[in-house]
Amino acid sequence: MAVIPKILVFAGSVRSGAYSGRTADVAQKELAMQGAEVTRISLADYPLPIMDEDLEKEKGVPENAQKLGRLVIAHDGLLIATPEYNGSIPPLLKNTIDWVSRVRRDGGRPVRPLAGKVAGLCSSSSGHFAGIRCINHLRAVLVRCQMEVVTPECSVPDGGGAFDEDGNFRDERLHKSMEHLCRTLIETSRMLSTRIEA
Repeated sequence: MAVIPKILVFAGSVRSGAYSGRTADVAQKELAMQGAEVTRISLADYPLPIMDEDLEKEKGVPENAQKLGRLVIAHDGLLIATPEYNGSIPPLLKNTIDWVSRVRRDGGRPVRPLAGKVAGLCSSSSGHFAGIRCINHLRAVLVRCQMEVVTPECSVPDGGGAFDEDGNFRDERLHKSMEHLCRTLIETSRMLSTRIEA
């Protein structure tokens, strides 16, 4: 019997009505429809200080980074939906990745939550570029963290008009793009699973 992959989904913005949050909603539904076990979180529930190695040396890795690290470890893959700020990664998302990358121990055991984990990426923006500059930066950062980032992606332009009243994409091409991304993420997560149950 095939393993049911567990996928952690979150957006890189916590703004009310954020296009990235709405894109994550679409991804969450599509992943579940394709048979994944989905956990949806908000980074608002895991506030973190600005990454600072002096702070880390003095107080250690913050507990919320440890909690996020445990969540990542307990899943086969991640789906991240990011907005684009000034052509790049929003500070909330980059800071979260930086802190989780610093998690090295959980209790007595050595861990590296991001290493070897599979990720799928979505982006969104209010304009025509659909966050594609950001998604390329994010891909490079995650690869540097030794994550396996799948090639298909879903980039949503004109976020203000991209969703219908039910929260689905109006454009069939976007729907097909999300289907392809989710299918690839599920298949790759199943093949490369490094999940450790809590």
